[in-house]
Amino acid sequence: MHHEEFRRLGHAVVDRLADYFETVDDRPVAADVEPAEVMRHFQEPPPRSGKAGEEVLAELDEKLMPYCTHTGSGGYMGLITASPLPVGVLGDFIASALNQNVGVYSIGPSAVAMERETVRWLCELAGYGAGAGGNLTSGGMTANLIGLKLARDAVSSAHDSGVEGKWAVYTSEERHVSVDKAVDLVGFGREGLRAIPTDDVLRVRLDALEEALAQDKARGVRPACIVAMAGSTNTGAVDDLEALRRIADREGIWLHADAAYGGGLLVSGRFRETLRGIEQADSITIDPHKWFYAPVDAGAVLVRDAGALTRSFSIRPAYLTELDDAGERYAFYEHGLEQSRRFRALKVWMSFKRYGTDEIGRWVDANVDQARHLHALAEAHPRFASITEPPMSAACVRYLPRRELDEDSVHRLHDAVAARIERGGEFWIGTTRIKGHSWFRACPVNFRTTREHMDRLFALLERECAVLEAAR
Repeated sequence: MHHEEFRRLGHAVVDRLADYFETVDDRPVAADVEPAEVMRHFQEPPPRSGKAGEEVLAELDEKLMPYCTHTGSGGYMGLITASPLPVGVLGDFIASALNQNVGVYSIGPSAVAMERETVRWLCELAGYGAGAGGNLTSGGMTANLIGLKLARDAVSSAHDSGVEGKWAVYTSEERHVSVDKAVDLVGFGREGLRAIPTDDVLRVRLDALEEALAQDKARGVRPACIVAMAGSTNTGAVDDLEALRRIADREGIWLHADAAYGGGLLVSGRFRETLRGIEQADSITIDPHKWFYAPVDAGAVLVRDAGALTRSFSIRPAYLTELDDAGERYAFYEHGLEQSRRFRALKVWMSFKRYGTDEIGRWVDANVDQARHLHALAEAHPRFASITEPPMSAACVRYLPRRELDEDSVHRLHDAVAARIERGGEFWIGTTRIKGHSWFRACPVNFRTTREHMDRLFALLERECAVLEAAR
């Protein structure tokens, strides 16, 4: 592609995206289309010859754009995927053009420096001191895996000789599935995970944790790690991080805090105290692509002692030797899981520089207010209930049918209502099960969402639930 063609197509792409951002709230949040129909648009043999760039863009207009879920819409409140800040989108554009591989210093000196500084900002926001460090990752799944590997290597010799004996990891019944996968992948096995029951506000019950620890030690199973919720996916619940630190210290084990979602409160002007004690965790997962509004993918693992990353991951193959007698060329591959690494820091760095943590924090606070408004609407209604006042932006509300139905029927009703709302195009919400009951789950991590969105969503829930119940 000649540079003039790139210039022409680039301007066309930016114009399309500017129009998209301007109209995103006017579009159906999700397409009412069956998967088979979408697949038919892409079923063709590999192209043997190319076509003009304008024709390729026209195909995107026809095949891609009509069938996207518009996470930037104010009505998107489903899985925790944020509305991307436009400056972050530009950051991804630039990062792709520069194609810096920040796994190795020599393939991106300034990109490596930018990531190190971005990680330092996140560590400072979390309350970590000068010895902290971390990596930007693909997301919370990878960050939690790194945290669990650090935990394993801190308490055992598995780093060199493999896992020997039985070990256990303790976490909330409200954990993210990435914790289960990480426990499996580091060699403790899925049977090594202990899902601890929660209390009425969905925090880990400390008495149940103590009982599980005692039972394991009596059977010869060794504790390895506590994974604390610092903003659970379902409800934003935050465990008692200070109490869990005391238990981890007593047992001589690692404390990892999963704040993939909840880390957004680190920039909150009003709710930062919800994460009290997070700076005492040995490692923390935070996803800037959730509540810092960065485009996917941009997760992060932060470590109170950066040396733990080096001890756990450092291997120097001959083909990656750096000409670095002074030891100043920081190579991320020596201090983390990935070797080839995308230049994820640029979109996060640009977002912080363009908006500042104060402005981002105001959006975070607004999202919490929106969730609490939905909670209040449900609590004031005779046919709805809310599981708890949201500590973050995830609100779980439940319809209470007029006639007695078994829980499976109630679950089907909730799923059917959510499906009807999705097909309607104004909102995208999810459903979940907590404490044996079904709930609608609305979780705005979106700077375009307003209180009025919540009013309209609740009115729609009220209407659709009544219609479907009457039809049954």
